[in-house]
Amino acid sequence: MSRDESFSPEERAAIYRCIAERRDVRRNFLPEPVPDAVLGRVLSAGHAAPSVGFLQPWNFIVIRAAATKEALHAAFIRANAEAAAMFEDERATLYRSLKLEGLREAPVLLCVTCERGRAGPVVLGRTHQSEMDVYSTVCAVQNIWLAARAENLGVGWVSILSLADLHAILAIPEHIVPIALLCIGYVDHFETTPDLERAGWRKRLPLEELVFEEEFGRRDPMPAGD
Repeated sequence: MSRDESFSPEERAAIYRCIAERRDVRRNFLPEPVPDAVLGRVLSAGHAAPSVGFLQPWNFIVIRAAATKEALHAAFIRANAEAAAMFEDERATLYRSLKLEGLREAPVLLCVTCERGRAGPVVLGRTHQSEMDVYSTVCAVQNIWLAARAENLGVGWVSILSLADLHAILAIPEHIVPIALLCIGYVDHFETTPDLERAGWRKRLPLEELVFEEEFGRRDPMPAGD
């Protein structure tokens, strides 16, 4: 590997810092608009994501209109009421206290979609795992999230909406699958820990409990030669 191909320690540290400090942001958006050049870089990062069969199944719907944001927020309110009813007792009370979207506050919303039939019925890499195009689109979402963090933009993924509402509000054709609705904008600060962890909803799982050796559930390395 040439010197130009390798990352310096400073560059490597910046990448790991970006990963560690990425947050799902639902509050504290500033009214400052996101410049087109910045949004363009973020979308370019999404478009550079890996995709099975080089399918590139994604599209990006950029949303700035207040009326569209209001329609999406109304859809969220309906879905959130349904979701709240699925929890009981203290969990229900805690759920209702959570801030789970910033659809009206964020300067920009972004819907990332997946066109599953873009390359025809047979796609390299999807012959035995047909969902790989959806996973590829999620890789684009992650690229967008990390690029946005590097641009000092907050991103929040709003998943408490029905797909039917997203199709209707955003005029998404029936054969296109909405994957992510993202709130994007500058924020006054980034939290040091995830919102749900601070609220007591879930704790981060220890990495050592999630890593196995050679086969699922095995934590001790197999002896040499096995």
